[in-house]
Amino acid sequence: MKATEDIRSRIEATNGQFVSAFKRGDAAALASLYTAQGQLLPAHSDFVKGTEAIRGFWQGALNMGLKQVALETVEVEAHGDTAIEVGRYKLFGGDGSVADAGKYIVIWKNDRDTWKLHRDIWTTSQPSKTP
Repeated sequence: MKATEDIRSRIEATNGQFVSAFKRGDAAALASLYTAQGQLLPAHSDFVKGTEAIRGFWQGALNMGLKQVALETVEVEAHGDTAIEVGRYKLFGGDGSVADAGKYIVIWKNDRDTWKLHRDIWTTSQPSKTP
């Protein structure tokens, strides 16, 4: 149990860096938190693979007016150099309103004693806006 608690605290610390980089509008810093083979799996899109593509994705999100993110770790399972995090997120616009809220799963990899996001998938919990 101790090892999982330590990994959880390290993942939550990296999530804190993600939140700070997002608030600064620093897409390069966001991308640096992923492994070199990292992938995003966003809805309505193909895979986003590798550091430059991830940086471009997050820069696009920031350019759309997203200003802050809140992350809540719900659970972490550790499996050696891999960990699985389940959590909730909220994205905020410039006026502080919630632009989106949902849940996520991140597969983390221990990369030279640093936990990095390796696979990042999320989905909204907001109601569909179909007519």
